[in-house]
Amino acid sequence: MYPHKFAIGQSVVLHPAPGETRPAGPTVSVTRQLPAAGRDPQYRIKVDQDGQERVVRESQLEAVRTPASA
Repeated sequence: MYPHKFAIGQSVVLHPAPGETRPAGPTVSVTRQLPAAGRDPQYRIKVDQDGQERVVRESQLEAVRTPASA
C-alpha cells in the first residue's frame, strides 16, 4: 500500500490529467482518501467554486502554497 500525501480537508490545486487540454484548475478540497491505482494513491475531491466532486490521482494534485511569514 502506498501512503497518501494529502489529508482529508486539505486544500490542493488540481492539475489536468495527461491528455487533457485544460490548464491547471481551481483550488479543491480533499474529501476522502481512496485506494491506489497502481502506485498512485487516489482521492475524492470537491471543487470549492461549484461543489462538483470527482476522483483524481495524487499525481494530479499539488499542495496550496502559502506565502512565507515575514
